[in-house]
Amino acid sequence: MMDVERMEKKFNEDLENLKKKIEEDLKEITRKNNKELKKVRKEHNKELKKIRKEHNEDLKNLITENNEMVRVVMMDNDKKLEEKRCELEELEDVNSALIIKERQSTDELQEARTELIRGMRDLSCEGSMIRVKRMGEIDEKPFLKVCKQRFRGENVELQYAMLCSKWQKALKDSAWYPFKRVGAGEKMKEVVDDDDEELKKLNEEWGEDIKTAVKTALEELNEFNPSGRCSVPVLWNFEHGRKATLKEGIAHMSQQIKNLKRKRT
Repeated sequence: MMDVERMEKKFNEDLENLKKKIEEDLKEITRKNNKELKKVRKEHNKELKKIRKEHNEDLKNLITENNEMVRVVMMDNDKKLEEKRCELEELEDVNSALIIKERQSTDELQEARTELIRGMRDLSCEGSMIRVKRMGEIDEKPFLKVCKQRFRGENVELQYAMLCSKWQKALKDSAWYPFKRVGAGEKMKEVVDDDDEELKKLNEEWGEDIKTAVKTALEELNEFNPSGRCSVPVLWNFEHGRKATLKEGIAHMSQQIKNLKRKRT
């Protein structure tokens, strides 16, 4: 662009100089005859055509040079884009391989956890820190406690069994959905709705402890098996009240095996 401006400036200067020359010549020619005037005009027109031709040639050359520069820049950009495309393809291949490897590792870990759960059922006792817990299964202790307070004799066991069975069955009923959504965006989550009619009636009839036991089982189901609505076995750290790590489970099982060996010897 700077070259074009410089050329235009030169062109204008040439025209201005020519104009001055014409004006001076005209003053001189006014004192001469018409023949001389035509001759001078002819010379002036010839000079003007020459200036225009030179300017057009310079402008044409500049445009050609600029077009060549644009072509070179475009070729360079195309080359860089192709290099980036190849890099992206390589990254996608690496990412796909990592995803497959991660899935394989996850499957292997899940298989190991499943086998560990099977072994823990036989080795762990009731008071063990690490043992299997069925998530979504009602804690029966509050039910037994309330039934002992309200009933006597054989009725205790009967009412306790019937009540536990009723609510464990209710948990599996997909038609009953006592949950609500709270929060917004990425922080949105589902929680048990304390205003659910069934839970409110349960609380009124059997008390807060039994309602809490049912609510806890619902929360576990919604976290560990929301689609199936049935209890699932999970390796659990009862000391810290959380899911046990695979490392904790293996360490606990190893200790249990050592204890069994000592007893046998």
